Amino acid sequence: MRLLHTSDWHLGRAFHRVDMLGAQAAFVGHLVDTVREHAVDAVVVSGDVYDRAVPPLAAVELFDDALHRLADLGVPTVMISGNHDSARRLGVGAGLIDRAGIHLRTDPAGCGTPVVLADAHGDVALYGLPYLEPALVRAGFGVEKAGHEAVLAAAMDRVRADLATRARGTRSVVLAHAFVTGGEQSDSERDITVGGVAAVPRGVFDGVDYVALGHLHGCQTLTERVRYSGSPLPYSFSEHRHRKSMWLVDLDAEGSVTAERVDCPVPRALARLRGTLADLLADPELTPHEEAWVEATLTDPVRPDEPMARLTERFPHTLSLLFDPERAPDEPGVSYARRLADRSDQQIAEDFVAHVRGAGPDGHEQDVLREAFEAVRVDDTVREAAR
Repeated sequence: MRLLHTSDWHLGRAFHRVDMLGAQAAFVGHLVDTVREHAVDAVVVSGDVYDRAVPPLAAVELFDDALHRLADLGVPTVMISGNHDSARRLGVGAGLIDRAGIHLRTDPAGCGTPVVLADAHGDVALYGLPYLEPALVRAGFGVEKAGHEAVLAAAMDRVRADLATRARGTRSVVLAHAFVTGGEQSDSERDITVGGVAAVPRGVFDGVDYVALGHLHGCQTLTERVRYSGSPLPYSFSEHRHRKSMWLVDLDAEGSVTAERVDCPVPRALARLRGTLADLLADPELTPHEEAWVEATLTDPVRPDEPMARLTERFPHTLSLLFDPERAPDEPGVSYARRLADRSDQQIAEDFVAHVRGAGPDGHEQDVLREAFEAVRVDDTVREAAR
């Protein structure tokens, strides 16, 4: 059976204020063409179909167009909700849409109920595990302590229990939206940290033939059977080295996996440039980046006059302008943003406590801070889902 694995469409999202809807529509067209040209048997979409719980109308219309085009091909499609999606909104009409071969899996209670497809070698059971917010689903899964590993393990127990009831030789595929240990993050994924821990071990998914992951935006192979497809388009400059693609996955009669990447259309190259303004404007080696979307970091010790206007004369698609004067980290004048780079909210809060009273928080106080940040994060999730 041949599967096309994709995820993280983020329909409705912009790139530094650049409307990406046209590029997203081009991707949908490319996806449909790939299904047709490569004789794909099923499409799997591993979450974050939309960029937010209440997407703009144009994004909903594009999603509707994608569903119709996939249904017209007669190729089954399995989709799960991600942490950016409103599971309840995405799942509206799932029962009716199911009859058209588009299977929306947004209810955590359905983790152990697969979409069963068949080929010449028998059945393939596809289990959709929508994004599982630990604080919201732990009671339903009978998990004592909220955590990504605990709820995913409980969901996978249901998958393995159902799989054990099926005919011998039934192959299995799991769609999941999570941060799995070993994956490489970028700046454009929303933080899903719980209790200071976001990652889950790969071993949680043992016992199935293929795991189609979503959430991280870089295409990655964690094992031959566990892969991220990544997002089809860039959504931050941290993705400037990404090769945007989908996985074309073949499951043979025994469930062995072979996979190859299918490149996605590139609307415009990304470039991260760093140096003094004079160097960026004069360096001939930067000529290939003149038509790219550019993030420029200026290292001039004194901020130059009209830097954006001057940059856009050479790089007309400059979207982000940063200033990072080359000073020692402890030198006066180092920017607040630079001092906080790569530090979590928890670490920043602990540093503040140490600054105010001369000593950092003890273990109990660290737990209190962690619980406070977690309560705010969960409250934001609940509010967004209820909108």
